[in-house]
Amino acid sequence: LGHKRLSIIDPIGGKQPLSNEDGTIWIVFNGVIYNYLELRAELITKGHKFKTYSDTEVIIHSYEEWGQECLQKFNGMFAFVIWDSKNKLLWGARDRLGIKPLYYFFNGQTFIFASEIKAILASGLIKPEINLCGLKDYWTFQFCLGDKTLFKDIYKILPGYQFTIKQNGSNLDFLSKEYWDINFDYIDFEHHEEYFSDKLLLLLEDAIKIRLRSDVPLGAHLSGGLDSSSIVCIISSLLGNSSIKTFTGRFNEGPAFDESHYAKLVANKLGTDYHEITLTADNFKDTIETIIYYMDEPAAGPGVFPQFFVSKLASEKVKVVLGGQGGDEIFIGYVRYLIGYLEECLKGAIDETAKSGTYVVTLQTIIPNLNSLRNYKDFLSYFWKEGLFDSQEKRYFRLIDRSEGMKDLISPDILNESVYSPFQEFSNIFLKYKNTSLINKMTYFDIKASLPALLHVEDRTSMANSLESRVPFLDHRIVQLMATIPPIIKFKNGEMKYLLKKAVKNFVPKEILNRKDKMGFPVPLNKWFRKELKNFILDVLTDRKTIERGIFKRRAIEDILNKQTKFGRVIWGILCLELWFRKFID
Repeated sequence: LGHKRLSIIDPIGGKQPLSNEDGTIWIVFNGVIYNYLELRAELITKGHKFKTYSDTEVIIHSYEEWGQECLQKFNGMFAFVIWDSKNKLLWGARDRLGIKPLYYFFNGQTFIFASEIKAILASGLIKPEINLCGLKDYWTFQFCLGDKTLFKDIYKILPGYQFTIKQNGSNLDFLSKEYWDINFDYIDFEHHEEYFSDKLLLLLEDAIKIRLRSDVPLGAHLSGGLDSSSIVCIISSLLGNSSIKTFTGRFNEGPAFDESHYAKLVANKLGTDYHEITLTADNFKDTIETIIYYMDEPAAGPGVFPQFFVSKLASEKVKVVLGGQGGDEIFIGYVRYLIGYLEECLKGAIDETAKSGTYVVTLQTIIPNLNSLRNYKDFLSYFWKEGLFDSQEKRYFRLIDRSEGMKDLISPDILNESVYSPFQEFSNIFLKYKNTSLINKMTYFDIKASLPALLHVEDRTSMANSLESRVPFLDHRIVQLMATIPPIIKFKNGEMKYLLKKAVKNFVPKEILNRKDKMGFPVPLNKWFRKELKNFILDVLTDRKTIERGIFKRRAIEDILNKQTKFGRVIWGILCLELWFRKFID
């Protein structure tokens, strides 16, 4: 067991690997157990003696007291592995939502695990090769589904899973099993929205409060959107007069790429210690290869670039930041969810099933804000291209499938080399809860598949800068609460994030609550790829090394660069893939 530590809680006493009193149990651990103080107190009453004040030691004693069931006790983000010498057992687990990473290689005789793929490769026992099934996932979703990675024979422990390794003669037995999942089987129709709003606020305040536990300075990301603003406003309320440091990124390419005025509005009202960074095309060109190296494999969209720099800015002032990652998935913040809810309302009215089962949707509830879809007519057309009554999984897959643009650029030989179907893997996740609403199916897939890719970015961009990023919205208590709330309340008046807005209305400025220009963290790639970065892109993607690789079609790449259409996401996908090949495979 080996460990490299970013010291946050008990910097002196919490060095790892750490053992129990008699050295029969050893642990390596990445992350934080936020409720470690409560668990420590409970364990002391049961007779356990502690030699440190770290949350790491709390895991050891929890395992001694409750065995593998101790996972149900933990509120945190974690990946850990324990060696139990008495039982000759290696046991490990990853947190419920996949905030912290855990990778492994296993061939029957050898088991290697690490927080980063490059650490597994450093063993010298594995030759880095491309996983063609993972490649199909990448050009479909821009991340790998399930336990796959882009590396052949290297896998992920899935979120909410634990594993054991035991000796069996000359071989090793590997067993992985799920210990937690979101439950959509129970929808709570007994309570009204005031109950849910009050309960959500209580959980938000507690989730943030326990994530403020730290023995080093901390701050918060502040984009000016609802999610980060809600967290910063609640932090300010909890800390009283103490000024929190906040960190914001922006671009100079116009208002479509700059929401810093909203961030400043929140910062000024709360009196935060505001820090801002402006990002340029040169920043992108100078660091994108380094960012790909830190990522281990390309995942998700170009937001990784500004996120890296905002994390770098934050790391100059603090060691811990709180951020709003997961808000869109948990509180229903994507336009596609609103479209899915509209569809259920229409079907309910047509089929007279509006108040049956777990659906309970009415067209009247969505009408007040339908005009918010005015700018998404193309989106609507694409979603319903083959009819309102086509299978739900086919339509949602079509909506998130990014392969249409990528396929034109990739060699047919590569496309046909594997029979693996990303759609089938997608369907297995999407249809796990067959009897729940379309909205719950959509959010379930996003939380189980898309969100871990975003958390991959969150973890790597922060840890590359020796910064710990904490995400209160992904407290499992909040996630499960939102899963039990009927869609008719989540989408009251057709308003996205309705319940979150209601819960934080007394904390967050009205200018933020009433915003209609949701932005995310857009990067001006189309502008840059046509001008400042065009030569850089051409140099990489039409280079002899790239062409001889036999994956990309040179003429198709040159054609798309010369077209006056939006192509940033497609070029981003193949650029990252090529730079990844150069860093890890060549």
